[in-house]
Amino acid sequence: MKSVGIMVRRPACLAVGAALMVAVAGSACVETPAANEQTDPGVTDGQVLFGQSAVLSGPSQDLGRGMRLGIEAAFYEVNQAGGVHGRGLKLKTLDDAYETDYAFHITRWLIEEVGVFALIGEVGTPTSRVAAPLSQEAGVPFVAPFTGAEFLRDPALHNVVNLRASYYQETEEMIARLTEDLGITQVAVLYQDDSFGTDGLEGVRQALERRGLEPVGAWHYQRNTGLVRRATASIVEANPEAVIMIGTQEAVASAIKSVRRDIRPVFMTVSFVGTAALAESLGDDGQGVYGY
Repeated sequence: MKSVGIMVRRPACLAVGAALMVAVAGSACVETPAANEQTDPGVTDGQVLFGQSAVLSGPSQDLGRGMRLGIEAAFYEVNQAGGVHGRGLKLKTLDDAYETDYAFHITRWLIEEVGVFALIGEVGTPTSRVAAPLSQEAGVPFVAPFTGAEFLRDPALHNVVNLRASYYQETEEMIARLTEDLGITQVAVLYQDDSFGTDGLEGVRQALERRGLEPVGAWHYQRNTGLVRRATASIVEANPEAVIMIGTQEAVASAIKSVRRDIRPVFMTVSFVGTAALAESLGDDGQGVYGY
């Protein structure tokens, strides 16, 4: 965990490339079929087709574009080495704008109409929450979603391949560092008002509870907006020692700048914020802001 003011983000292709290796290993059973033998959906003599529903427009588009770029780079590397059993890997990506309705219909279309072999690189908790059940029902692998949502850690979801730490794990580490290293006990939470935000909020609450503490307050904002004025006013009034932020880059950056006009708590963000974009938005204000 580092200050985003000095953080250098790992190239997206490194993380997604690792996930892809898992996907490729899982597709090792996709071998050349005997005559008249049916192959898996999305598998032809020449390629294996993956589908991606991701945010390519709106305030969080950098996250989706980064995921797509990373997957494409990893696919290129595999294809240059001969592919998987001689088949090239191909990606079809569609923009869900970080909205659940779009993600649902895109995922269903990729599975039922396009017939992809696997879904990869879903971006976000709310979108994954509607996409993952579709892939589970269809028996389609759901690989490397860009979320730390706890529900995707359910052992019953045999088709899900997680690469990231969960938000419960991230927030536990945040509270450990705040309390043990800095002696901080007064912690507030700013969270996005959806399943992403509430998942992270619950992680903070549980981590504090294990130490006999509770948040001094928790305030939210609406997804796909940067409207945080009411929430930041409440944070300033509560005057916490630290603020854990479960949100996206635009809202988090706006909130940090607003709060710092009056008070200067320690800020910590979960990994979904997109640290490179956040650091760019904050500039010198990024010093003392910590993220994964």
